[in-house]
Amino acid sequence: MPSLTLAEAEKIIEGAKAKLGTMSAKMCIAVVDARGDLKAMIRQDGAPWRSVLICQGKAAASAAWLRPSGDLTDNAQAPVSRGLMAMLGGRMIPGQGALPVFKDGEMVGAVGGSGGASQEDEDVARAGIEAAGLSTTA
Repeated sequence: MPSLTLAEAEKIIEGAKAKLGTMSAKMCIAVVDARGDLKAMIRQDGAPWRSVLICQGKAAASAAWLRPSGDLTDNAQAPVSRGLMAMLGGRMIPGQGALPVFKDGEMVGAVGGSGGASQEDEDVARAGIEAAGLSTTA
């Protein structure tokens, strides 16, 4: 069973930072493993304090459901979604800005962004994943 290595998480962060260099938003980027546990994270100078928690919450949501966190907003109040959010201590945020990470066809983690517009957060996550040679789909 493949897993997300620290070296891969660092490559994701580097790719995300490269994308951030082309933008005006100040963001936080979190890389989590398949359980939603933090693997690596950055907070740009000037990024909002709340983005530290939000990027992790979006990434945890994406990892829990194996899909983009933005896809989860319509079902956020469903009993199973609310139950999982409670199990994760309320740290799962079903809002656009995170994408799952797949390696060898298996989900190994997720990347979440916060601090920009929701689409910018997702674009930075995608850039990081792609820079690491990984995929957002199986």
